[in-house]
Amino acid sequence: MSEPIIDARNVHKTFHTGAIEVHALRGINLTIQPGEMVAIMGPSGCGKTTLLNCLSGLDYFDEGEVLIEGASLSKMSDRKRTTWRAERMGFVFQTYNLLPVITAQENVELPLLVSNVNQSDARQRAKDALDAVGLADRANHRPAELSGGQRQRVTIARALVNDPALVWADEPTGNLDAVTSGEILSLMQRLNKEQGRTFIIVTHDEGVGALCDRVVRMQDGKIVNQDEEIV
Repeated sequence: MSEPIIDARNVHKTFHTGAIEVHALRGINLTIQPGEMVAIMGPSGCGKTTLLNCLSGLDYFDEGEVLIEGASLSKMSDRKRTTWRAERMGFVFQTYNLLPVITAQENVELPLLVSNVNQSDARQRAKDALDAVGLADRANHRPAELSGGQRQRVTIARALVNDPALVWADEPTGNLDAVTSGEILSLMQRLNKEQGRTFIIVTHDEGVGALCDRVVRMQDGKIVNQDEEIV
């Protein structure tokens, strides 16, 4: 087996609210192989999103170690983490996080422009990413002119435009109806299989878990099962 793309070792995270301590992550150990499509599942408040944030470098953890492609997150400076995310990761959120005043194509171009890719290259790569998610004909539309499913496709295109090793998705179908959810999940499956992308999806939906290679179950800040296959 190849080196894990994610290797989390005894990760702890505690939130402090006044005199109250919330132990969000309690000794997480998790490995994910390149090209896997993994669902992280569990009840509300069990630590799913906190785990995603800590594994991706969006948030700090208190103890333990996280290796991404063999590199230690805890040993990176803030600037290095930011650069790593921009160059090696893509993010898909339930709320889309698209800028409303610019077009779909311009939204997809943004991560490249932030990474100092020149305008013409960024434009072409954004067009290719939108084509890959079936939205080439909507490139010049603003988010308000798109359906919820189309907006999520733009978000996925933006997540893929920098050719990331990892794509993180937090409840990516939470705001979508059943039919549109199925279309988005089928798209993510196709991109996983055809392009070898590693997808880590936080979800409460068993239907989403059923489409992944395996399910990591969480409860009270702990992983209670990380090898579950839903058939």
